Amino acid sequence: MLVGVIVLALALGGVIHIFEPGDAGDLVWAAAIVLTLIPLSWSVLRTLMRGDVGVDAIALVAMVGALALGEYLAGAVIALMLSGGNALEAAAGRRARRELTALLERAPRIAHRRRGEKLEEVPVEEIGVGDWILVRAGEVVPVDGAVQSATAVIDESTLTGEPLPSSHPRGSTVSSGTANAGEAFDMRATRTASESAYAGIVSLVQEAEKQRAPFVRMADRYAAILLPVTLVVAGTAWAVSGDPVRALAVLVVATPCPLILAAPVALISGVSRAAHRGVIAKGGGTIEKLGRARTVLFDKTGTLTHGRPEIEQVKSADGLDADEVLRLAASLDQLSAHVLAEALVHGTEGRGIELEFPEDVIEEPGQGVEGLVGDHRVAVGSGDWLRRRGYSGAEGAERLLGRSTEPGLARVLVGVDGGLAGAVLMADHLRDDAGELTAALRRAGIERVALVTGDQQAVGEAVGRTVGVDRVFAECSPDEKIEVVRRARELSDGGGVVMVGDGVNDAPALALADVGIAMGGIGATVSSETADAVIAVDRVDRVVDALRIGQRSLAIARQSIVGGLSLSFIAMGFAALGYIPPVAGALLQEGIDVAVILNALRALRG
Repeated sequence: MLVGVIVLALALGGVIHIFEPGDAGDLVWAAAIVLTLIPLSWSVLRTLMRGDVGVDAIALVAMVGALALGEYLAGAVIALMLSGGNALEAAAGRRARRELTALLERAPRIAHRRRGEKLEEVPVEEIGVGDWILVRAGEVVPVDGAVQSATAVIDESTLTGEPLPSSHPRGSTVSSGTANAGEAFDMRATRTASESAYAGIVSLVQEAEKQRAPFVRMADRYAAILLPVTLVVAGTAWAVSGDPVRALAVLVVATPCPLILAAPVALISGVSRAAHRGVIAKGGGTIEKLGRARTVLFDKTGTLTHGRPEIEQVKSADGLDADEVLRLAASLDQLSAHVLAEALVHGTEGRGIELEFPEDVIEEPGQGVEGLVGDHRVAVGSGDWLRRRGYSGAEGAERLLGRSTEPGLARVLVGVDGGLAGAVLMADHLRDDAGELTAALRRAGIERVALVTGDQQAVGEAVGRTVGVDRVFAECSPDEKIEVVRRARELSDGGGVVMVGDGVNDAPALALADVGIAMGGIGATVSSETADAVIAVDRVDRVVDALRIGQRSLAIARQSIVGGLSLSFIAMGFAALGYIPPVAGALLQEGIDVAVILNALRALRG
């Protein structure tokens, strides 16, 4: 509104001057100056009360000087420049935040829950773990869950930036915030709305919009230095020429809008660009630190590997066929919280095997689980667990498994009705995009890449060789991971250390690193809460995207500030020599502002 009023005042004053020479037109322009000075003075006063010298102080001095010297047109143009610059920054900020705003607006609000044969529409907050939900065609998936229909076609572009829908078979997981791009399907909720992926994204986006980057705060300090320099140049021009209008012209072209606008727009553009690629950063400060990083540390499980063990082989004994061994084991594991149990259930459902609900289930965390599945007493777990529960034949597991005992392969024994019935071999495979990860990081300017894992040395070394990291730190406890991060920071020479992990045991290391990046699991683990950024898609190569976006955004912020201030300093010199009058200086500075904003918005592009 202020921009519109000042434009109207400028036009009205000009018309009055054409048809009625005199002071009436000047009074209209003076009114526009005063109208702008009221909020500007309050803004500068609040800044001074905080102990800072705001960059708007130069504009305030220039407008007061215009009033004192009778340069009413110049003062009105300065008012337009200032209000227009603020409006331009707001518009650029909205453009830069477009991806973040889209994420917030897409947050699911309702769900269609099945209750027997009935279908009820409820707020997503009422959905509980285990509820069956119908997702209609075109609807947003309300909570994280497992597909119960034969297949689901999901549009994940909001989270991943990938335009093509993907097919999810029965038993696979889908994330809240994605959209059903196919026919209606049933799903079983695995998390509540507050714990689901999209809730974590919304929380991160809200935090990102509140934070100010260190680079932006540093720009404010540079702006405070600019004020006395400008006053010295303006005073010198006045003293040498004897013309106070030259001093006013210097003040006009020195208004440091490039410094005010460039850094925040470029860095928040980087946040938005990262969100488009499925990396949710907690503000411009994270983007800036990513731009400075030179060392990257990776956890293994869930980071370089999928973190979801898959069924490799099923071996049966005691007359049962492999599918029956798998059915009994997976049916029992439905009530276990172990990561292998969840993978076993999903893998079995993915094979089209129907499960039975178990009863009288007992579990010893980390050892095994036992209960009734139909008419059978079933135990699933380690050989020691089966022996302690009275199942014979567990000592013959090595003979049953044969040579399938290489490092990294998990063995799950299955006992049925007092004897060893079979075994399931499971493996956590390396991500498809992990093989070229180190080479891509090198091309992005990363100097050191290391693997930090709690797994055995042999497993860590095998993964490290495949990925091509510089060094492997194996068998690390959470405290030892912290020490690795601390040493890496000491050796980084200020370049910054990025730690990428998944899981509660990675949370302390993520918090200590200059930038902690959590893989998936948004809203479900401590790691995503302590991290500075979260990769919302199941791709570790998005770490490279995040680093490149940080480097580009930081470079553009610097270019905009240096370029804009250089142009302002050159204009100050010409104004001091009398070549640029105040009105022309105000128009020139507005042109510099537009150029700086457009350059800063380049950070939105790839």
